[in-house]
Amino acid sequence: MAERTDAPTNAKEGTLVIERIFDAPRELVWKAWSDPEQAKRWWGPRTFTAPAAEIDFRVGGKYLFAMQSPEFNNGEPIWSTGVYREIVPYERIVCTDCFADETGKVVPATHYGMTEDFPLEMLVTVEFEDIDGKTKMTLRHEGLPASDKQGAGVGWNESFDKLAESLV
Repeated sequence: MAERTDAPTNAKEGTLVIERIFDAPRELVWKAWSDPEQAKRWWGPRTFTAPAAEIDFRVGGKYLFAMQSPEFNNGEPIWSTGVYREIVPYERIVCTDCFADETGKVVPATHYGMTEDFPLEMLVTVEFEDIDGKTKMTLRHEGLPASDKQGAGVGWNESFDKLAESLV
């Protein structure tokens, strides 16, 4: 299980920061972000599955993920996409984050019945650090509307709970 140190930052409005310590080596946690089959095991909050994950893991490459729950979006998948801006192996991943349709075309959040407050593009930075055989992972999600920052934090933390379970 991972230790939770949920810590929304006050550095900038609309920025969510979450730190987690996973009882797994950094290479394994890194693979969970870079391998589509691994990502499908944990992507999305507790009641969601991830029926699809495509990852072109290189700077300039794209990802396309789907998460699905019978309780949201009439049971239809919610898609997200982004472009990898920076990849420092086993240390940092920086990518954009956008809502998308099933083809990877960026769509506004209103496409999924969410508020207009979401920008078309947000930024996600994930950093990985060794701590005595465990991995400290820090996620920074920038550009979130203030109205959804708490909900995004809950969603990410539930995803990371699933990530911790998938690493054993």
